[in-house]
Amino acid sequence: MVHTTRWKGAACVLALLTPACSTLPGTQPDFVPDGGVVDVVLPRDVFADRTRSVDEQLGPTVSQPVAPPPIAGGTLLVTRDGRTAVASDPDHDTVHLVDLVANTARALPLEAGDEPGRAVEDGDGRVHVLLRRGGAVVTVDGARGAMTNRRAVCPAPRGIAWDAASRSLVVACMDGDLVWLPATDGAETRRVRLVDDLRDVVINAGTIFVSRFRSAQVLLVSPTGELQRTVRLPDVQPSTRAPMASAEVAWRMVSATRGVTVLHQRATSGTLQVTVGGYGPSGACRHGAVHAAITHVEADGTVTTSAPFSNVVLGVDLAPTPDAYTYAVAAPGNNNGLQVLVMHLVAAAPSSVMCTDGVALPTTGQVTAVTYDAQRRVVYQTREPYTLVRTDLDGAAQVIPLEGPSRADTGHRVFHIATASLMACASCHPEGNDDGHTWTFDRIGPRRTQSLRGGIGATAPFHWDGDMRDASHLMTAVFGERMAGGTLAPSRNTALFGWMDRLPALAAPGTANSAAIERGRAIFHDPQVGCATCHTGDMGTNNNTVDVGTGGTFQVPVLRGLAWRAPYMHNGCAPTLRARFVDTACGGGEAHGHTRELTDAQLDDLIAYLVTR
Repeated sequence: MVHTTRWKGAACVLALLTPACSTLPGTQPDFVPDGGVVDVVLPRDVFADRTRSVDEQLGPTVSQPVAPPPIAGGTLLVTRDGRTAVASDPDHDTVHLVDLVANTARALPLEAGDEPGRAVEDGDGRVHVLLRRGGAVVTVDGARGAMTNRRAVCPAPRGIAWDAASRSLVVACMDGDLVWLPATDGAETRRVRLVDDLRDVVINAGTIFVSRFRSAQVLLVSPTGELQRTVRLPDVQPSTRAPMASAEVAWRMVSATRGVTVLHQRATSGTLQVTVGGYGPSGACRHGAVHAAITHVEADGTVTTSAPFSNVVLGVDLAPTPDAYTYAVAAPGNNNGLQVLVMHLVAAAPSSVMCTDGVALPTTGQVTAVTYDAQRRVVYQTREPYTLVRTDLDGAAQVIPLEGPSRADTGHRVFHIATASLMACASCHPEGNDDGHTWTFDRIGPRRTQSLRGGIGATAPFHWDGDMRDASHLMTAVFGERMAGGTLAPSRNTALFGWMDRLPALAAPGTANSAAIERGRAIFHDPQVGCATCHTGDMGTNNNTVDVGTGGTFQVPVLRGLAWRAPYMHNGCAPTLRARFVDTACGGGEAHGHTRELTDAQLDDLIAYLVTR
């Protein structure tokens, strides 16, 4: 059943979507220089309701025995003919086929734990969906309303594109592999190893663009898989008095004129205070220590980056209009029903204040993905309630329910919610992992963000310094005080920490060198080397706080999921695992395990074992 509602004033809210309503010129570049347009003022504050605390906005506390996965964005596709929307639903391990003519939805179930993600349409109208934890690609025949095959591709596939020239699917795997598959069926035809942390893949004018998630890089790759250029998204000084903000966490990359556009975060390089509200905003742009932005990358490596988005907390998905001069952004951190914003972009330029506002669309539920249909209508996907929503330019919204029981989880919601610091937990812990950023804290020093995945409850006390004795202390000091989330009821703290504790570890990278792994295992457990003295048990830690010659007394970190946690050490001084061992000033030398005597070949074996943890 489709429900239709009408939002008062929505036609004006949607003015940027149509030249008839817009005061902007009919033809616009991808980015407009600062001062080239007049920003649109939001109808009201898009951040958390200042009159109510986070706790008061949550409703009854509820937890799921299996944690709903963190929001990743990019789970929505409208086919070229405009008739069908394909919505991946990682909460229910389901793919929904939505008939946009009849306004009906059909659910295609997957295996438990598959966690469907990105999708792409091939040249013959078939849709191929990645299974982020299932390690496979499934093909959906929209005409038949059925899945036709399932092919294993890699432990953690993240991005997928259609290569019309070779009539192949190109899959980007988190462990660094780029894999070519025939569209219809059959085994891979090519596999190239790039670097790890791969995210989205886009093919535009003969160039393969591949994004890296936490490091916010764009790799330019030839049609045959040769890495031609690595583009680091630029850092920006938000204002003349603000510290630099470094680009990181590339949530979504989409095709654009002459290249790609990347929705990403920037994190301050300034000093964070550990007082109440210490992670909060400063200046006139209304963003905290983390803010959203977009950067355009062309095939020749030319980069143009936007000013900070002043009204987006946790921007996870991006969709360009057909003419690519406005973008819809999904921001589930804006916990007040204004989670889809239409942005007309202003390029970053030296000025006393740089910020970009957008126009917010009223929404219901928690928005997880956004796109456009052929009629330039915004289409977005929500959870709790599970729906697909399509907005018309006259202000009407068609709401199509998606099948599946409630997966409401208070911990999941708190993790993604904006606090008064204009940040969410997921801002620094995207998808429950970490942002790879090393922060500078007043009176503490540099500390690298830690991952939450794989069973955080077994690793108390928390933080590098072991100064957070238990979950209650952690929630109160960090979420309640530093992030200005306020006091949560004990049941909320329990729900948030319980949800984080149930997040599974990321799949280990694929490897065929089992002999090296076994040799590395023996080295790790060799008493003369000493790794297993402190890195004990399944988690790889004895939870002690010790001085191993790295500049202070720190917690023994867990080894589970180690492959995905570069850079390493409390201050991020080791960009790779090898650097941790060969750079004694960073790794602690003989006080940090007796690895100096290991040969290069032995270090290779030890690292091969460690990345399987």
